[in-house]
Amino acid sequence: MASKTVIVGSAVGLHARPASIVADAASEFDDDIELVKVGGDDEPADAASAMMIMAMGAEKGDQVIVTSDDEAAVEAIAALIEKDLDA
Repeated sequence: MASKTVIVGSAVGLHARPASIVADAASEFDDDIELVKVGGDDEPADAASAMMIMAMGAEKGDQVIVTSDDEAAVEAIAALIEKDLDA
């Protein structure tokens, strides 16, 4: 199992547009990808679900752990979360 902790880069956090971009990218991978907000309720969110991502309530600067059996998936989703997807 691969995992990486990243800092949310989008100014609005992981809300509507950023969550949709992450979910669309995650759905391209065969393996499940989970996100957990550090300091949150520790309930993993399915990275392929924009609604679950938004429900995490991750804001700019929050830490999120990306986990999957597919290391390439972890790297790809982590890179998106670190970007300002609202730019």
